[in-house]
Amino acid sequence: MLIDTHGHLNFNAFRNDLPTVLRRTLAAGIHVIMPGTQYTTSRRAVEIAEQHPEGFYAAVGLHPIHIGEKRRVDVQEVQSVETDEEPWMTFQTKGEKFDYHAYKELAKNKKVVAIGEAGLDYYYEPKSKERRRALREKQVRVLQEQMILAKECNLPVILHCRKAHEDLIALIENQKEPIRGVVHCYTGNAIQAKRFLEMGLYVGFNGLIFKHVPALPSPEEVIASIPLERIVLETDSPYLAPPQAKEERNEPINVHYVAEEIARIKKISLEEVARATTQNAKTLFGI
Repeated sequence: MLIDTHGHLNFNAFRNDLPTVLRRTLAAGIHVIMPGTQYTTSRRAVEIAEQHPEGFYAAVGLHPIHIGEKRRVDVQEVQSVETDEEPWMTFQTKGEKFDYHAYKELAKNKKVVAIGEAGLDYYYEPKSKERRRALREKQVRVLQEQMILAKECNLPVILHCRKAHEDLIALIENQKEPIRGVVHCYTGNAIQAKRFLEMGLYVGFNGLIFKHVPALPSPEEVIASIPLERIVLETDSPYLAPPQAKEERNEPINVHYVAEEIARIKKISLEEVARATTQNAKTLFGI
């Protein structure tokens, strides 16, 4: 058994064949946590989890890219976000305001196991220094609200972080109480990973570990530095498909390629990776 702790089966990419994908996922012995990125996709995740009680769970939250200015985004550049109203390869952000009470109502559902994905994203930013500062401050405020919601609901947080690791570390370190959660799609360095671990967080890896991006730290070095007991697996479906999948659309069944790569890097068996990461996910998300 493997657990894909971050698969967006609640996105448009799966709208036409979702029942088939769900059956294929369960047949492969894989369970999935479906994070929301705005209210509509959060609600959709809850609906899918309710309708398919075995092996599927939801998280509800507002992604930082959806709180900024309205803009059209190409998913080749930005991962993990979508709306319910646009084709899955591109989408329109809506400048959503975080409605604490609306998300709290969603979080009351027994199939909701986390708040998120929430976080900081400095990839798309205004050119004006003043507007850039204002947007970053807004992202921080919204993230803080979602961390408060997580504490109130006794849930972990699924943290998105792009080009903002030092700011995220500082924000979490300054919290009055520690938070539980995972830094998903980890792209920071080994030193930053150590600091996240010291704060009690887990780290999530997906198909991005097969891509050696010059601007990012070496995935092998980072993975080698993190204890297996603090790693969880994910796909970030429908994005970041590993090369072995040979398909543009990623699916939860491809999470085993991530497990195999971690086993190779750490020089341990696939069975050991599967056993440890599955237990890590169960511990973190209470499933």
